[in-house]
Amino acid sequence: MDYARSILLFTAAAVAEIGGAWLVWQGVREQKGWVWIGVGIVALGVYGFVATLQPDAHFGRILAAYGGVFVAGSLVWGMVMDGFKPDRYDVTGALICLVGVAVIMYAPRDA
Repeated sequence: MDYARSILLFTAAAVAEIGGAWLVWQGVREQKGWVWIGVGIVALGVYGFVATLQPDAHFGRILAAYGGVFVAGSLVWGMVMDGFKPDRYDVTGALICLVGVAVIMYAPRDA
């Protein structure tokens, strides 16, 4: 498995999904309007396609692992875009999730 490609795809998927959800949030909750919502919906669609590019062929495995990336990425997004300050429990939980991603995606398996 090409680890660098997989990690890059997880990163791209996180930007598309978290960014898309954030844009919809901004459009609705912060009343920024339909353009923000529309761009967010497009970004969410892009996420769906990016996930299909992972080298592993198992949908359940990819989406389960991506869940951990989403948890950590959401905290980072909140820090960068909204000034969110995670506490030690947020950080600990995100690190646990990323360890789970590594186990799910990159543990050696019998062929």
